Amino acid sequence: MEMLEYDIRKYAERHPDKDAIVSGQEKVSYKELWRMIEERSNELQSSTEHINVIKTSPSIGFLVEYLASHLANKVAVPLAHDIADEEYTNIKQSLENADIPDTCADILYTTGTTGKVKGTMISHDAILANAENLMDAQHFSSDVAFVISGPLNHIGSLSKVWPTMMVGGTLILTEGMKNIDAFFAALDYASSHIATFLVPASIRMLLLFGRDRLSSYAHKIEFIETGAAAISQTDMEDLCAILPNTRMYNTYASTETGIVCTHDFNSDYCIAGCLGKPMKHSSVYISDEGYIITSGRTMMLGYIGDDELTRSIIKEHRCHTQDYGFLDEEGRLHLKGRHSDIINVGGYKVNPLDVENVAMSHPDVRDCICIADQHPVLGTALRLLVVTNNHIPLNKKSVALYLKDRLEGYMVPQMYSQVESINRTYNGKLDRKSYSKF
Repeated sequence: MEMLEYDIRKYAERHPDKDAIVSGQEKVSYKELWRMIEERSNELQSSTEHINVIKTSPSIGFLVEYLASHLANKVAVPLAHDIADEEYTNIKQSLENADIPDTCADILYTTGTTGKVKGTMISHDAILANAENLMDAQHFSSDVAFVISGPLNHIGSLSKVWPTMMVGGTLILTEGMKNIDAFFAALDYASSHIATFLVPASIRMLLLFGRDRLSSYAHKIEFIETGAAAISQTDMEDLCAILPNTRMYNTYASTETGIVCTHDFNSDYCIAGCLGKPMKHSSVYISDEGYIITSGRTMMLGYIGDDELTRSIIKEHRCHTQDYGFLDEEGRLHLKGRHSDIINVGGYKVNPLDVENVAMSHPDVRDCICIADQHPVLGTALRLLVVTNNHIPLNKKSVALYLKDRLEGYMVPQMYSQVESINRTYNGKLDRKSYSKF
């Protein structure tokens, strides 16, 4: 990719000794990084393979392999480091004779609401447009030291590699939030311009188990981006309270749409579900049915090997999502949930996000999920599964009354259960499918 070559080589010449990537005790300068990328790119160019399937890891080696793939004009296919051998083999074999457009740069595998694994083709132009959207809207600068704590085979974290490299910043790779001490160690990096991307589940973990420690970094955390799942009003407000001078971005993005909207909720508008205005390379529309539709340079090329599924989503150069939303009078996008998540209770349509958002503000609730369950009298009814703070016994009446004071009557769950944990997906989303037969 010409832009990649230009930027990294430029910084290798202008700032050769500046840290480009830090991973634990290892680090590599821009000069060293460019040398490693060139060497690996030359090796890849000698191969007849058009694709490069890579198991990801938060390491310098992975990023060299990934970036060298682009420089060598290969299609990079980053997969989870712990992917099953059979699945890895199946994906690799399926790609051998696949029809891949010349403009394709990455193929990212995702699991949608159907549970079907889909290979999403991303163009070179979309990668650059995503990077430029983030650089412009979130004000990336050459001083930024961006902490990556999520999987690099998904757009949430992978998309931060490009803007950081394009401005000449530093990437700090961690093992994720499994080791909270390692995350805080990354924040100790010698920079007063720390930034990171955290899914809402990770933010909640930090607020519960590292609140004071996070607060101690208030002077050096420049911005935090969240996305991939809905963040609660309570967590938004708590985060703003302990990091009052930090920009807090809530972003609307997906592998299919690219990075579309973002909103700094630590400004004058801190409302759950508000995702801000479209970025420079994106546009947003709302269908007559209330679905979010996007367009622009950041969109995917399509699903590999599935033209029918591609046509069901990409229509007239627009990406039709299954997300409900609306645009307010300021042109800001608000997310109202996914079509498949809506629960029909006695003819009323309940968005479980509305219930969960209020429940999360109850002082005893640490985590929760609202699901459909069978009631012996009412038929389909709402059940709230709750993880309590410090695992104290759940006071069902207290929670029910709390919700009754804040929600319409039909939205108040009829049943309550205390659980040890809530099932979530790899990127922190509530795993609603796992509760479909509760």
